Amino acid sequence: MFRTTIAGSLPKPAWLAETHKLWPRWKAEGAELQRAKLDATLLWIKLQEDAGLDVIGDGEMSRQHFVHGFLEQVEGIDFVHKVEMGIRADRYKAMVPQVVAPLALRGRVHEAEAKLLRAHTTRKIKFTLPGPMTIVDTVADRHYGDRVRLAMAFAELLNQEALALQADGVDVIQFDEPAFNVYMDEAASWGVAALERAAQGLRCTTAVHICYGYGIAANVDWKKTLGHEWRQYERVFPALARSVIDQVSLECIHSHVPPELMALLHGKDVMVGVIDVASDTVETPEEVADTIDTALRWVPRQHLLACTNCGMAPMDRDVALAKLQALARGAALAGQRHGPG
Repeated sequence: MFRTTIAGSLPKPAWLAETHKLWPRWKAEGAELQRAKLDATLLWIKLQEDAGLDVIGDGEMSRQHFVHGFLEQVEGIDFVHKVEMGIRADRYKAMVPQVVAPLALRGRVHEAEAKLLRAHTTRKIKFTLPGPMTIVDTVADRHYGDRVRLAMAFAELLNQEALALQADGVDVIQFDEPAFNVYMDEAASWGVAALERAAQGLRCTTAVHICYGYGIAANVDWKKTLGHEWRQYERVFPALARSVIDQVSLECIHSHVPPELMALLHGKDVMVGVIDVASDTVETPEEVADTIDTALRWVPRQHLLACTNCGMAPMDRDVALAKLQALARGAALAGQRHGPG
């Protein structure tokens, strides 16, 4: 009854990259690295299927970082002369590339991973891309001079790749926009419009993932400053409810998000985060089912999908796999509780 999927990233095997890091170094170069990336993708396709997930992703095995994995194929970006910049409203510092000229794609970005994914599973597949506002917040602009212009320029490129991914057989294309929870007014005023530009012309299912960040120290510490209620979603959900985007992915379990805010997404499919990516404690199926029960008070059952709170890239691989198994088992238990309908 309740379909299951992941938010996006999964832990990279130790033979591919450094483990437990958000920006890991690769363990190989050139053709050997490209082969290793695809091998890791095959591994996680199998593990997701074995865990019992319904919608399979590539786990972002080919990307060092969920944003920079796309940017590496964009002309007009200088990766050689990176600069340190505070991102997500200075929540943490990062070395970021600079936009130094008009943006254009060099060609396909994720063709190899998408075609591999489509060829090796009969289940529905999802592919993730960074959203335009989040990209803008993860680069240093030395050319456009305006965040909205820059976001729309990135949105056009994202749209080119998204249309190609659709042609590759991708069933769901998801744009990741953690910046929506940081710049709430801008997200509502122009972020959703940029997101819609990125999704323009798509006939497949479209989704947006809005979270409170990976389970790294900077994000965990930031959450501690947000008080007993996290109401950031309240500012952008109404705009998303009016948008053309089909699905919205959000944090739920172990968060301080008032669950009634999910009602603001009336008419949309809601990917409810039932797995905590900031803790190594593996949820029980009962805990997962209980979170689904809570969400069902505001989300019709036909619109509810069970998902992880966020990506799992920095996690221990065995812990991540156990959590995916709990996700599937908990969703199945919730289905048993609520019966067919």
